[in-house]
Amino acid sequence: MGLFKSISKYIIYKEKPIKNDFVLEENKAINCDTAKNVSSLDVFNKKELEGAFIGCPVKDDILKNKITNDIELNKKVIKTTYDIPKNSDIVLREFNLTVKEKSVKAFIIFIDGMTNSTNISNFILQPLMLLSNIKIYDETKAIGDYIFERLITYNQIEKAESYTDVVSAVNFGGCGIFIEDLEYAFVADIKTWEHRGIDAPKSETVIRGPQEAFNEQLRSNTALIRKILKDKDLIIQSVSVGDRSNTPCAVLYIKDIANDSLVREVLKRVKSIKVDYIFDSGELEQLLEDSTFLTAPQIFATERPDKVAMMLSQGNVAVILDGSPHVLVMPATITEFLHTTEDSNVRYPYVNFIRIIRIIGIALALLLPGTYIAITNFHQEMIPTNLLFAIEASRENVPFPSIIEILIMEFCFELIREAGLRVPGAIGSTIGIVGGLILGQAAVSANVASPIMIIIVAITALGSFTVPSFSMSFSVRIIRFAYIILGAIAGFLGISLGLVINSLVFASSKSFGVPFLTPFAPITNGKYADKLTRKPTWKQERRPDYLNVKNIKSQPKISRGWTEKDSDTEDDK
Repeated sequence: MGLFKSISKYIIYKEKPIKNDFVLEENKAINCDTAKNVSSLDVFNKKELEGAFIGCPVKDDILKNKITNDIELNKKVIKTTYDIPKNSDIVLREFNLTVKEKSVKAFIIFIDGMTNSTNISNFILQPLMLLSNIKIYDETKAIGDYIFERLITYNQIEKAESYTDVVSAVNFGGCGIFIEDLEYAFVADIKTWEHRGIDAPKSETVIRGPQEAFNEQLRSNTALIRKILKDKDLIIQSVSVGDRSNTPCAVLYIKDIANDSLVREVLKRVKSIKVDYIFDSGELEQLLEDSTFLTAPQIFATERPDKVAMMLSQGNVAVILDGSPHVLVMPATITEFLHTTEDSNVRYPYVNFIRIIRIIGIALALLLPGTYIAITNFHQEMIPTNLLFAIEASRENVPFPSIIEILIMEFCFELIREAGLRVPGAIGSTIGIVGGLILGQAAVSANVASPIMIIIVAITALGSFTVPSFSMSFSVRIIRFAYIILGAIAGFLGISLGLVINSLVFASSKSFGVPFLTPFAPITNGKYADKLTRKPTWKQERRPDYLNVKNIKSQPKISRGWTEKDSDTEDDK
């Protein structure tokens, strides 16, 4: 026995208990009673309040104060605001400069990693610290004007009157410059951070069309749209979203085309959002949309600059959020989610054929499983006799009713689709094919599903892939299950009832004042709208009338001048 214990000490591993008394306690509020009533810089600067702000955030009321000429007070406000030196990436650099043979104290504040250090050294620190010693000043000039006009050589610089302006600029990658005896600060826009370049679109690939997509940088995205439109009337209005994050946002529209009330409504909704942080345009979309519980999206999201430019030219309004590669366009009707940018670049006969195929695919994805259940359960007389015998023979050994069988297969397909999206690219693309083949064959061999059910689910999956919009495909997938249940309960009557209810819900929904089913309900003038089929490019003379644009004509009646008899030039004559 003793020998066994001796050997077991070396063979059997026993984990030594780790003493860990950590308990996540309730957050105790910091006692800021002394500081919370402080809103005046005079009170803030008193010696007895030196320790009152340790661990306490600086009140917004203090930051709203105007900058003083006391460099030490300015330094104290900035240090307390950013909790320096605890914040390791906040750089506060103190230095002296000589102006009019007088030594002047100064300091700069910026965030390391969000600014260009080379530009700070070459265009801000070097001129202020070295060129200030050269006697090139004008005696009649004030110190601030002399520094602004002669010393700071950076191109994007402006004056800030309050601490809030400086803090906002620094948080966005700028540099704040405080100089003694000046009642304002200088703010230089020297932001630079790592970002993704311009790549090809990932979720909206086209064969014929520009292969550029938005990235996460706001100004890069606005430049892509400017590059396409080149219109002096294109307005890009800046707005900040998020009380704490202050995420830059841009609202785009063409002022002599877009409806003024639409522009005002979009700006009102964006400016009225009260959240602490916002990180992506998907969150912004949910805060802007009219109905949260409607399955169909009411705002069009795209990563293609050419699609945004096209919709802006017809009178829509776009919203770009910094940090998101998807741009929101509103209002959006059902036709926007059924069309692609390639439709405008492909010849007239081709695009109409593609759209017919797409509409059939969407109808199959939405109604095929429910229709199959309705026919097999309630309307067997509609099936040809030989096909009916084949279906019954294939289902002879399946132990489940049709509704359970199709729900199992649809659920398995949704699992395969989600797994293919989440698994890394090289493996994810094979999961759908391999998983579908193996699961389908195994389900038939194990008599869990019939071969006809595998065919129905496969055709439904192919139809769902024809939906151009990722958000609209989600809506189709969700509503499909409702039609399956209705078909199993009441056959064609249930599906018809579902279509009526679905149409009524969509018809009563609006996107920024425009009915979602426009131009079908209410019916608009057919020659103004791009409906299910597309007209030739030379006949698209007007913009959609449901947007109530300022300029309804997009091109003259005869846009192909070479078709006119008198189109020959004088040189030809």
